[in-house]
Amino acid sequence: MAAKSNSNGSVFAKANVSTIVEAAKQEIQSLYASDSTPWLIGYSGGKDSTAVLQLIWMALTDLEPESLTKPVYVLTTDTMVENPVVAQWVYQSLQRVQTAADKQALPFRPHLATPNIKDSFWVSLIGKGYPAPRYKFRWCTERLKIRPTNQFIQDVASEHGEVILLLGTRRAESAVRSGRLKQRERFGKTQLARHDHLINTLVYTPIEYWSNDDVWTFLMRFKNPWGHRNKDLLTMYRGATEDNECPVVVDTSTPSCGSSRFGCWTCTLVNEDKSMTAMVANDADKDWMRPLLEFRNGLDYRGDHARKLERQRRDFKRLGGYLTHYKDKDGETQLVP
Repeated sequence: MAAKSNSNGSVFAKANVSTIVEAAKQEIQSLYASDSTPWLIGYSGGKDSTAVLQLIWMALTDLEPESLTKPVYVLTTDTMVENPVVAQWVYQSLQRVQTAADKQALPFRPHLATPNIKDSFWVSLIGKGYPAPRYKFRWCTERLKIRPTNQFIQDVASEHGEVILLLGTRRAESAVRSGRLKQRERFGKTQLARHDHLINTLVYTPIEYWSNDDVWTFLMRFKNPWGHRNKDLLTMYRGATEDNECPVVVDTSTPSCGSSRFGCWTCTLVNEDKSMTAMVANDADKDWMRPLLEFRNGLDYRGDHARKLERQRRDFKRLGGYLTHYKDKDGETQLVP
């Protein structure tokens, strides 16, 4: 089992970093060789999922070629409205993963999942006439993230009987995340837990006890094995304001991009897109994103003025052809979308 953190939340504070990493690699190697169940790494391009992929890569590199008998899928979900800078980073990373895996004869298989056209953001917003996502009508996460991710996971599980899902989930991320990790039922091997919702899916969280500082220490200490510079990842994080990443979402218990550092540039579940705002403000080369930021702010429904604009922009007819009415402050009946 992976080393647990000390009272300060750091695993690396307990022992030499190389010792901790070597112990994690040995656990991964043992688990990988213990059965024929394929692995699937949830990869968003952020620091936590990068650390997991890099740790797995380092562990498998040390195994004999004849031991690399089962695939390790690297799954990324593209909502098609991701922050363009982050999306480009992820695309390039997946290409390098494929190239490096082929060159090093490793079993990594990148896969980019996208939502069905009928579930896509623009078809829903413009074609179906949905309002921009809001807390009482949070239609985006299920359609853009959960469905395409779960479909691929279930396809792999159906083909092979079951699948082991590797996530960069950490207890130090939040009290809620820590509580959910504690509640998960461990299955057989103590490193694995049953997934809460996906059938024939087991979960492995190799950096569960790592702190935020542990993750960055690992990424800065050890060279990225597929050729993507971890220092560039750190620079991208520094270009924004918050400290979390947009995770690979597999169920509604996983925080959506709405409360994350990097997410959809169209997201109206947050008061402000702080990451894109900071990128535009801090880097003249990213000023081309300003129109996107302004468009996103125009979708935000908060406040009386924004609601009035929304009513002007949206048709008064519902998708089914019927009308909706409301009474304004003066008691007069008005048509609204």
